[in-house]
This record gives sequence, C-alpha cells and structure tokens, in this order.
Amino acid sequence: MAVNFTVFEDFKAVSGVRLGVAKSHVRYADRDDMVVIELAEGTEVAGVFTTNAFCAAPVQICKHHLGIKAPRYLLINTGNANAGTGKSGYANAVKSCELMAAAGQCTAAEVLPFSTGVIGEPLNMPAFERGIPAALDDLNADNWARAAKGIMTTDTLPKGFSQQASVGGKTVTVTGISKGAGMIMPNMATMLGFIATDAGVSPDILQTWCRELADCSFNRITIDGDTSTNDSCMLMATGQSGVQIDDAASAEARQVFALLKEAFQVLAQAIVRDGEGATKFVTVRVEDAAAQKEALDVAYTVAHSPLVKTAMFASDANWGRILAAVGRSGVENFDLDKVQIYLDDVQIVEDGGRCDSYTEESGAAVFRQSEFTIRILLGRGRVSEQLWTTDLSHEYVSINADYRS
Repeated sequence: MAVNFTVFEDFKAVSGVRLGVAKSHVRYADRDDMVVIELAEGTEVAGVFTTNAFCAAPVQICKHHLGIKAPRYLLINTGNANAGTGKSGYANAVKSCELMAAAGQCTAAEVLPFSTGVIGEPLNMPAFERGIPAALDDLNADNWARAAKGIMTTDTLPKGFSQQASVGGKTVTVTGISKGAGMIMPNMATMLGFIATDAGVSPDILQTWCRELADCSFNRITIDGDTSTNDSCMLMATGQSGVQIDDAASAEARQVFALLKEAFQVLAQAIVRDGEGATKFVTVRVEDAAAQKEALDVAYTVAHSPLVKTAMFASDANWGRILAAVGRSGVENFDLDKVQIYLDDVQIVEDGGRCDSYTEESGAAVFRQSEFTIRILLGRGRVSEQLWTTDLSHEYVSINADYRS
C-alpha cells in the first residue's frame, strides 16, 4: 500500500528523448518489462551508481561505456537483475548491448544497459531478441507514463514527475521516472532513476549536479537498510531547448538546478511512499550536529532500527527506542543533557530526559498519522540533515518471503 501517493499523469515530452516499451518476457508472462530510451545526438549523460561490491554486470558495463562515447540508447529490463551471475552474466550484458546496437544502428559502446529484479538468475537472452525490436517500433516522445510502469518490480504504482519553466525566456522541461520499493538504502538502493531535461548542460557540471542531486534525494532514502547490486541514477541533458549551462553560478544554472532538484526529490520520496509494506512516511531530521557524517549517522541509526520501525507501524509511541538508537549512533563525546527530540511539534525528550509536558496520548496521536517527522537536536553544532523512511510491517516480511515464488 502506498502512503499518500498520487500517480503522476501530466508528463511533458523532452525534446530529444523518445521511449519505447515492450513485453519481452524477461521474467513476467504478460506485462511490459523492457524499455528503450533513445537520445538525440549531442545529449550529455551523467550517472551515479551503487556502491555494492557485487554490483551487477550492467552497472559495470554502463560505467565503462559512459567513459567511451556519448550514449544513444538506454536499455532497461525488469524481472532479472543479472547480478551475481559471474562471467556468463557479464557476457549476456555485453550481448544485450550488441543486440541493441545492431537494431539501433550504433556501436555497443553507445548503449547503456540497466537491469532490475531477481539476483543470481541467468538473463533470458531470447527476451532481448524479442523485446528490443518491439521497443524500437514503439518509440514515442510521449511514452513516459508507460515506461514508468515498464520498469516496476515490486512497486505497486508507477513513479514519475514532470514540469516546465521559463529560463532566460525559453521553456525548459524536466521529466523523470523512477522505480524501487525494497532493498532501499544508500548508496544507492534497488532503485532506478532516469531524469531528462532539454536544457544543455556541460559534461563537468552535469556530473557534479547528478552527484549533488542524488545526495539530497536518492541517497537520503532508506526502507530496509539493504544496498542493492543494481541501483543507477541517470541525468540526461539534450540541449534542445536552446538554454545552455556552462557556468554553474549563473542565474539560469540555479534555476535549472532547482527544477532538477524538485524532480529528484519527488521521485526519491515516491519510492519511500511506495515502500514494501509501508503504512507510514517518516522524515528523520537531525539538527545542531557538529558535522554532516554525525547528523547522518544519527538519522540512519534511528531510521534503520527495527524496534523504532515496528513501533511506528503499531502506532506505539515507545519513544525510548528512538532515544536508544540516538545513543548507539556512534557520536563521540556526546553531551546527553543537550539532546532534544520531537515527534512533529510534540517534545518527547528535553535536555536528555523525558520532557515534563509529554504525554503518552500526544505521542501516540503523532504515531497514528500516516506522515510525521522525528526531529532530533544534538546541541553540538550547526549542521542539519534529513532523510525519509518507512515503518516495518507484516506485509514487508510477506512480500520478501514470497518474492521468488
């Protein structure tokens, strides 16, 4: 069940981008499971990828190809991650690029492959022989909504976002899709994100932006603390709007960056809202930390605590679990007397102990909400960080126990 989730429908086409969707039967019998994204010549592409040492073959190849030539096609399959598949999996990923290149009349180095799904299973290569031609026949600039559905695995709803704005007197479009519902934990998570703009952005700025944008969006979400083998986030800039960004400090650059930031954060938060078995969407915000790492260590320790997450699911305001998680987060020379903790506006901890005004009823009322914020003030500095997470329900266990069946 998705938490306060609205399926996005008003997609704007990005000039220079076409998408094709096909039923290739990679794993599923009768659903769209292969997506091809065609990029116009001159498009710049940047990416951020999983840090898992067992990163999947398509991730390895994608990173390699990005350093060789400007991509013309992105090839995405769902249902099979092609991870943990050894040399044969790598050979299959290479073959998929060759099949795409032959059909799209480009070189294999101009193809970026992406896979998501079950780990450890051989890739169904006949599916690529079927799916690639069918996806090419389906290429259309208005296929964003279908593509969002075509990359889903355990997602219950497709995830997308799109907006336009006037930049320097010209219309700039930003449109993107993402997928992910479980095995979500930076850096990064079992998620795929594809965001495109028709602004032109120089390669160095685009890669810097992609990292910065991922760090404030896809790298600030966690559902279960498991870092995937396949996650990839791609930022594409076609340049066909006539707006060109060569100076990151310019007014136009700041405006385009803000448009992209909103898209990245909406798409990342959509993954949390559709988290496996999620019934709560929770912001964990840490303030007054001495350093960024310290703030994130505290936030992730709270967000990953099974005791905290199950309390949220049960709407049980057992605030001692939050306090205990903060205490074991690894902060050095902790002055506990300075710690303040809030559930929304309800203060539960004051100066390191239970707040005199706190009542169980007020805490439980916040925990019963479908969305709320856990706010932790450390009293150590001026750094703040936040992330987004979910509760932990019976359904999460059921979904992952039954995933391969």
